[in-house]
Amino acid sequence: MGGTMTAEALPEASQLRRDDSKWPVPPEDGYTVDDFFTLDLPPHTELIDGSLVFVSPQRNFHTLAMYLLEQGLRQQVPEALRVRREMAVVLGKRNVPEPDLVVVKADGVGGPRQTRYEAADVVLAVEVVSPDSEDRDRDTKPHKYAAAGIPHFWRVEMSGEHDRPVVWTYECDAVTKTYVSTGVHHDRLKLSVPYDIDIDLTAIDRL
Repeated sequence: MGGTMTAEALPEASQLRRDDSKWPVPPEDGYTVDDFFTLDLPPHTELIDGSLVFVSPQRNFHTLAMYLLEQGLRQQVPEALRVRREMAVVLGKRNVPEPDLVVVKADGVGGPRQTRYEAADVVLAVEVVSPDSEDRDRDTKPHKYAAAGIPHFWRVEMSGEHDRPVVWTYECDAVTKTYVSTGVHHDRLKLSVPYDIDIDLTAIDRL
């Protein structure tokens, strides 16, 4: 999602809050989680290593893949879990990514005003790769999700002559805090973890 941008200092400005229309001025050592949730930022902005990452216009594939996977995840989700899309996940002091989809523990879900989830509440994080987010979605984010102990990760990319989704699935090694590949799924995504899931990936053609 989006490109990394660091705003330049504005004259006579400090860190600006929601009641100010100017771009925020980054602290010398980068933003923290506390800073991030008080700034007036465009929708879907992420915090990665203390820097703000802004979303770029997405391809139609991105929207359709998210919809297909969200619907598939919801079909058999257990009572103890919930499916959410585009919600901030706090990984640490300077990292607040926004996965395209997450499966979270039901007891980590608050009321309608909730703006974030803690990494400990996330069971699965899903990233749909865009041209401008390849490095982050393939490398940066998976490493951070694994280090934070998120058990499962999916990476979704457009592939093949029909531009359909291919899903790479990973499971976290609890000892090394790294992801281990558990499969590459082309036409059908059928899994038993984190719960029973069966998604026809070719159905994107009918959306």
